[in-house]
Amino acid sequence: MSYKLKTNPSVEPVSLDEAKLHLRVDQSDEDSLITYLITAARIHAEKYMNRSIITQTWERYLDCLPGLINLKYGNVQSVTHVKYYDSNNDLQTLDGANYDKDLISNPARISRAFNVTYPEIYNRTNAVVVEFEAGFGDAASDVPEAIKAAMMLTIGHLYEHRENVLVGHGSTSLPKGAEYILDPFRIFTYDNR
Repeated sequence: MSYKLKTNPSVEPVSLDEAKLHLRVDQSDEDSLITYLITAARIHAEKYMNRSIITQTWERYLDCLPGLINLKYGNVQSVTHVKYYDSNNDLQTLDGANYDKDLISNPARISRAFNVTYPEIYNRTNAVVVEFEAGFGDAASDVPEAIKAAMMLTIGHLYEHRENVLVGHGSTSLPKGAEYILDPFRIFTYDNR
């Protein structure tokens, strides 16, 4: 039971110009590095929150078709499809009338519709795949400012400390302030369904 990123976000929540302003960098010599740091800060924030920031497409793989499926990496905007391998090991698309989508909850949920019996699933690994889109929106302006602020702290830390270990200094970890800012946006999941 795992997740696979199918489509990356089309933009980053923090622009290169915003990051350079935060870092007080005027020249363009390190634009490539700062661009990498922006992406690293987004990935770190998304992993910490269990939430997509900018719209991206995910696939959730399961070995069976349970009555309830949780979808982390919210805010889930839509469920594209639920596919499964039938008893003949042929890939099929589950009719959308057979399941209900709760896109308000975090994590979002897919549940079997009332009085519906799911089809028989072939006994194989990753027999079911749920494709969905998640994120606050397609543009950086859709992202809460607090998330951008947390990313800026992370970008600043990564820019300042370019090595894993600093010789002659006390060790430093990613700033806890960024995690404190991200805490209200965190999605907690407790099961593997």
